[in-house]
Amino acid sequence: MNDKELDKKNTIICRCEDVTLEEVEKVIDEGYTTLEEIKRILRCGTGACQGRTCIRLVLSIISRKTGKSVDEIDLPRVRPPIRPVPVVLFAKTKEKD
Repeated sequence: MNDKELDKKNTIICRCEDVTLEEVEKVIDEGYTTLEEIKRILRCGTGACQGRTCIRLVLSIISRKTGKSVDEIDLPRVRPPIRPVPVVLFAKTKEKD
């Protein structure tokens, strides 16, 4: 399947944030060509999977659209919490009657 055969409006690149191929290509065409910029604009890599699925896809799209090799494109910065947060704080608790 080549680029022309893809349904860009319905090809999901980031499932967590529901970002399409069309959206990614649009921001690249507007001049945003780093993963960090695209992450900030489209939120790719900020969902539940933290980019485990979409970052590689976005990386290959940037490479294809800009002509840069994948090795030339910097990965986005990782921003862990300032201090550790116990998982129990994220767990749903039962309401008391």
